[in-house]
Order: sequence, then C-alpha cells, then structure tokens
Amino acid sequence: MSDDWLKQRAKEMRKAPALYEKRLWKVLRDRRLAGLKFRRQFIFEQGPYIVDVICFRHRLVVEADGPLHEERALVDAERDAWLAGEGFRALRFPNGQIENRPHEVIASILAATDGGVAR
Repeated sequence: MSDDWLKQRAKEMRKAPALYEKRLWKVLRDRRLAGLKFRRQFIFEQGPYIVDVICFRHRLVVEADGPLHEERALVDAERDAWLAGEGFRALRFPNGQIENRPHEVIASILAATDGGVAR
C-alpha cells in the first residue's frame, strides 16, 4: 500500500467515521478523559496500519471492533502483535460494549493509562 493511499484512507475515515468510532471519539477527544491526549485514524506507515485512536503518552491503541472484526481475528492478532513489537498495547472493544456498557470501556482505558497518570 502506498503512503498516499493510507493518508487518503485515514482522511476519509476521519470525515465519515463508523458510528461506534464516532461515539468512542466523542468521549476521548479534546482531552475529555482524564486530560489524556488522543489522536484518531493515526497511520503507522511502516506497518502499514491505520489505528482508530491512539494515546502516545501511554503507548495505547484503542479500537472499536465492528462485525467485520469477527471474521478478521487472525489479521487483527497479527496487527496487535506488530503494535506490541513497536511498544504499543491495543485495547479492542466490540460495538455492543461501546453501545451498551460505555462505562466499562472508559474504565478499561483509564486502567490502561493508570487513570491518566504519566508513565
């Protein structure tokens, strides 16, 4: 995949996010969660991967997993392993959890970031 293709795809995903990515981003944007800085649709060109949301301070990737991810478990596992090799931890949340139990999603993100405390 070319760098231009990745950049264009990330731009498209930012302009028209999936419903549950949009809901997740609403909670995380503008340092709304414990003052943590998140970026969305970040490109790891050397991967090449686009992640839903990333917090560099805590080396944390947050993914909203829709129904497609059930069929892509092996691909997602390879991607998560690559991210781990780069020093990042990936948290994956199914759409149903984002919709029905958002407090669990927030609690998991806070736990992964020690409540927003710098490492």
